[in-house]
Amino acid sequence: MNNFDLAVPVLSRGKHRNPRKGACFMEFASYLAGEPWSDHPACTHPLLAGVARDVNDCTTDAGRSRLAPLIPSVIGLTPEDPHVVPRVTARCIQQALPVVSQERQYILAVALLVGEKHLAALDGRPLDDVEPDSLAVLESVPSATKWARSFTARARRGTPDFARRTAPRAVSCAVEGISQACVPNPDERLYNLLTAAIEESKLWMPAPVQTPTRQEAVEVR
Repeated sequence: MNNFDLAVPVLSRGKHRNPRKGACFMEFASYLAGEPWSDHPACTHPLLAGVARDVNDCTTDAGRSRLAPLIPSVIGLTPEDPHVVPRVTARCIQQALPVVSQERQYILAVALLVGEKHLAALDGRPLDDVEPDSLAVLESVPSATKWARSFTARARRGTPDFARRTAPRAVSCAVEGISQACVPNPDERLYNLLTAAIEESKLWMPAPVQTPTRQEAVEVR
């Protein structure tokens, strides 16, 4: 495969040994970033990369080409702020919760409430304080939310590994749930989920360092 072929990517499901075998979303990202060929490149936050892989695999063949223009936007998105994981997870669950199966609603409602507790702790808010967007989507599925609140209240106390276990599993559950939901436009919903995750990740990137101009430097003196 030559450089022109890679410049106009044709995405396919799964992991590929090399470009000649095809490529998924994150494998093309690794190529564009100048990294070794991989679907787990260092150029993208691990959770966001997981969202992209899941969306790539769960989108239909007909709809997957629409994802290709988003590939450059994930390169360099490696925010380290602890808010990133629970917020990206929340954005994915918010997109999925109203439309996925009831079984998945119970799982996602629990994950959302746990993530909201993490956010509340980070912000110094009461642990039962839920941000408005999450509260609205939880209120749209009252049965699942009632069960999830009861479950989390009974859950053994401790510090679950939210970033490494709960968040990736919740994201995969959300993406798969949308792809299997009885809705007329799952590909559109998956596209919106990925763009929401990308935009949320951008919000937590550190501000670029501003180099003072010569005139500003003179004025400081």
